[in-house]
This record gives sequence, C-alpha cells and structure tokens, in this order.
Amino acid sequence: MTVIDLQVLGPAFIAGLLVLATHVPLGTIVLERGIIFIDIALAQVAATGVVFGGLMWGEVSGWIIQASAIVAALACSVMLVWTDKRFPEMQEAIIGVLYVTAAAVQLMMLSVNPAGSEYLKQLLIGQILWVSPMQLAGIALVYAGVLALWHFRDLRRERMIFYGVFAVVITISVQIVGVLLVFASLIVPALAARAAAGRWRILIALNVGVAGYFLGLVASALFNLPTGAAIVCALVMMAIIVGLALSRQKPAEEAQLPPEAVPGE
Repeated sequence: MTVIDLQVLGPAFIAGLLVLATHVPLGTIVLERGIIFIDIALAQVAATGVVFGGLMWGEVSGWIIQASAIVAALACSVMLVWTDKRFPEMQEAIIGVLYVTAAAVQLMMLSVNPAGSEYLKQLLIGQILWVSPMQLAGIALVYAGVLALWHFRDLRRERMIFYGVFAVVITISVQIVGVLLVFASLIVPALAARAAAGRWRILIALNVGVAGYFLGLVASALFNLPTGAAIVCALVMMAIIVGLALSRQKPAEEAQLPPEAVPGE
C-alpha cells in the first residue's frame, strides 16, 4: 500500500474501532433480548431522517440534517419502548414493519432527487474512507459517554435508556459506515462469540470485529472493492471461522467433565 492508502485507511480503521467499541456491547444485549432486527430498523429510520433533512434543507447545515436523523431515531425509539411494554410478543414483527415502512418512505423521497440512486448507495455502504479527524474526535466523545452508560447502568433492564442510547449510536454510525455495516457490526461479532463463556464473549466478539474491519479495508484497497461491502463479507467470514472453532471446543470441554457436571444433564 502507498502512503496515500495508509492516510485514507488509517482513519477508516480507527472509525471502525470506535464503531465496534459501542456496537459489540449493544449487540450482545440485542441478541439476549431476541430483537435482532432493531438495529437495521433504527438504521433505516435514521437514514430516512438524513434523506428528509437533505430534501427539506439541502446542504444548508450538516447539523440540521444530523438533528433530523436523531429526532427520527429517538421518536422511533420512544414508539418501540411503548410497543415493547404492551406487545412484547409482537415486538420483532413490529420492528420488521417499521423497517420496510422506513425503507419505502426513503425510496419515495429519493425518487424526486436526480442523484437519488447514488445517495441510496452511500446510505447502504457508508463513506468510511472519507471520515475526517474532526469527525473521529466527535464520534469518540459521544461513544465514550455511551460506554460510560453501558458500564454504570443496566441497559438490559432499563429499556428507555437502552433505546435512547441505541438511537443515538445508530444515527451516528449509519452516516459513517452505512446501514449494512451497522447491522453487521452489531450482530455478526456478537453472534460469533455466542458459544463462548460469558466472561469472554465481548472480548472474542471485539477481536472478530477488528479482524473483519482490517481484512475488509485491506481487500477493498487491493482489489478496488466497495469498502463497506468488503468489510461486511470479511466480518461474516471471520465469524464463521470463530463460531465453528468455539462450537467444536465446547463439546470437547463437556466431554472432559463428569456426567453430573455436563450442562443440561
């Protein structure tokens, strides 16, 4: 790689590390609660807020568009808290309906934009290669606050805080890495580490994520591939390798235990 490549890929890799720092812990909560598609639904709602802000105010101010996306995601989170309390058995179905509705509204708004197809592509796969040091500093500050909340509060039980934090994180991430990579960063590493012992899950998931981002960025630079798509594929590849290794290790460990100590017996 050339010096120019490293100047581009370095900030992109740091952005990936920041995304993983918040998405992996939140992803483990999402898996435990069984609301798998909440992340992609909220990402789609945030992306729709971005499109709406751009359609209404153009390029007047990036902060206005950012506010539009955050308001859309937070309003969606409030609704999901309400439905989670009253219709918990239908929450996953409601999240799915929310996703397709947001996608449909987004497509209708983009249909009046001459550059709508290119804008849609950016929303799906992100612009991680073009992240600036100033953006990284702002993201790091917000994500530090999110990690503090995750550490000091029980987000598994406090639904309102969980959904609010989730909305803010997704809104920021979707504008950097895109809808597809937001979903992959939340679910794929956490899913890969699901078979690991509880104390190791987050560490293993983080390592899967870091390896996936690194390999995806390198592959995109070497073979001129779309960066977001390359990272998604690398994450899935690493998750399969680690998941298979963990699934083989667990039966071997159980075989060494006395019969009364084997889980489920």
